[in-house]
Amino acid sequence: MSAGSMWPTILLLGCHGQIGWELRRTLSPLGNVTALDRPRLQFERPASLRQEVRGVKPDLIVNAAAYTAVDQAEEQEALAMAVNAEAPAVLAEEALRLGAVLVHYSTDYVFDGAKDSPYTEEDVPAPLNAYGRSKLAGDQAIAAAGCDYLILRTAWVYGQRGENFVRKVVRLAQQRRVLHIVYDQVGAPTWCRSVAEATALMLARGPSAVRERKGLYHLTAGGQTSWYGFATAVFAALAGSSGLHAELVPVSSQHYPAAARRPAYSVLSNRKVVRCFGLQLPSWEEGLALALESAPEGWLWTAPDSH
Repeated sequence: MSAGSMWPTILLLGCHGQIGWELRRTLSPLGNVTALDRPRLQFERPASLRQEVRGVKPDLIVNAAAYTAVDQAEEQEALAMAVNAEAPAVLAEEALRLGAVLVHYSTDYVFDGAKDSPYTEEDVPAPLNAYGRSKLAGDQAIAAAGCDYLILRTAWVYGQRGENFVRKVVRLAQQRRVLHIVYDQVGAPTWCRSVAEATALMLARGPSAVRERKGLYHLTAGGQTSWYGFATAVFAALAGSSGLHAELVPVSSQHYPAAARRPAYSVLSNRKVVRCFGLQLPSWEEGLALALESAPEGWLWTAPDSH
């Protein structure tokens, strides 16, 4: 990589999360990375982020921090808005002031799931829940700020850290004889490492190329499945593992009431990122196989960490 394509100073926020943890590795060849997270950063107090950004003076800000407790957000919408909308707005303002590029991650939950074909970047968002509303507000604030940005919408993210579907379903299978899994919500399970690696490949083109391609992109694994299909694939891959004997039973969303409504269909089209960056993530099946093969021994069987 030529010196002119480097990002001299990179500020990574949310470095302990699923995508953020992987970004610490993938961004390191691109520049000098300052990786921050709680307790130093207080994302619920967006104004406090200004001082951190101005102290680092980054050329690139990568925001992997988010409030992701979908059901809890129904009662804590103000907090979700502070972290997912007001904080990104502050980062976008600071990026504009510094002449920096901002990378931010969004979600399939900005859509209502009424379509039966993959959502494109041009489709009109209509979130069903507070979490989706807060993420959409963040997207809109960044776009309105006037800075150079990449908003990367992903979906059904899982990895070896934190609370996610793969770890949760395996943990529950150790505790119960029968697991009821929703079959009528469809999406594309996406390994967090794939997102981090694709992000780095986009940024490796250098500041000028990224600025020329600034905007909103969908970035998910290929293909689609239901939560039941995903769970079935996880169990098939782990067949014979000690303690994994639960029966999987498909049920409708109505059988599994939750505080927040979920979109029935949230597959995102990746055509734009393929066209503009020449990038395509593996299929969800390939991503799952890679995630399970590359994970450290015992990662699924331990309780998720606090991040």
